Amino acid sequence: MSQSSQEHAINTSEPPGASPLRILCITGWCRNGSTIIGNILNEVPEFFHVGEMHFLWKNSAGRGANSSCGCGRPLTECHIWSRILPLDRPPGVSAEAHADTVIRRQLACVRTRHTWRVLGRGPHSAEIREHAALMTRTYHAVAALTGARVLVDTTKIPGEAALLPHLEGVTPYYVHLVRDPRAVAQSWSREKQYCYVMSSRKSTAYWHGFNVASRAILRRHPERSTFLRYEDFIADPAGTIGALLRFCGADPAANPVRGRTVELHTNHTVTGNPDRFNTGTTVIRNRDDSWRTGLPVPARLAATTLSWPLFRRYGYEYGGTLPIGPRRSGTAPPRATGER
Repeated sequence: MSQSSQEHAINTSEPPGASPLRILCITGWCRNGSTIIGNILNEVPEFFHVGEMHFLWKNSAGRGANSSCGCGRPLTECHIWSRILPLDRPPGVSAEAHADTVIRRQLACVRTRHTWRVLGRGPHSAEIREHAALMTRTYHAVAALTGARVLVDTTKIPGEAALLPHLEGVTPYYVHLVRDPRAVAQSWSREKQYCYVMSSRKSTAYWHGFNVASRAILRRHPERSTFLRYEDFIADPAGTIGALLRFCGADPAANPVRGRTVELHTNHTVTGNPDRFNTGTTVIRNRDDSWRTGLPVPARLAATTLSWPLFRRYGYEYGGTLPIGPRRSGTAPPRATGER
């Protein structure tokens, strides 16, 4: 983006007659591969990966796990987010006080436990209407500033995802992304920069809750929803990305993946896996079974036991490494993902 374009005021409203802004919303539990998929899509013209938008205000005010943009600068100094953050802040209110207000609304209205209430009642209270207005203005401002027609949001909090259809001028497309809970548990067991450690029991409890709520969203919006396993993505990354582009109405010819390789450039993600800072030639691995030797047996048993019955519904085998065909929810997964 040129310096001259940054100097113009951001138009946060939808132009008359414009097509609705598309948001490719990835749901599911953390450590499911959403960051790498989002950053690959970020390489597609007119796509912009915002990262986990839910945490923009919390992290920028120093209330979260990290305050860095994917570009390496603090969110408050990034040429994207430094212009987005002040847009909805009332005059005379500090960034910290405004962040506290946003966090309070989020906790009151759009946590995972609120998913079914949002699906059933929409913006039913003044607080959630205020939050919906904030998210509407923020998404449109990001699109105006970046020239994006599709925003990729990897927040993964189902309560936020359930609110998207109620945002003016926005059309959401949902990807319910699931990864083997044993691999997720192993990922949570290792310290990584600003990411803390979580037990297998706790990570799998969250895995179960977030995936139940994500499935409820897919069942409510089957016409714009799809299910995807991380294992299918790494089995055929180029095919999966191509299918996701078709899914949200984009040209699959813009697919940046060649075989298992993609060239990643600097992104402007709000939090996510610390690998979001990696740029350059990136090779996508073809296996995700290191949990077999890296995850202790008690932790492995906790993950398989606490993830039942979704473990089998999503096609995982207790003694194997390769998934079998799932009982699908929402629309069929993209065929190009190599699903078995």
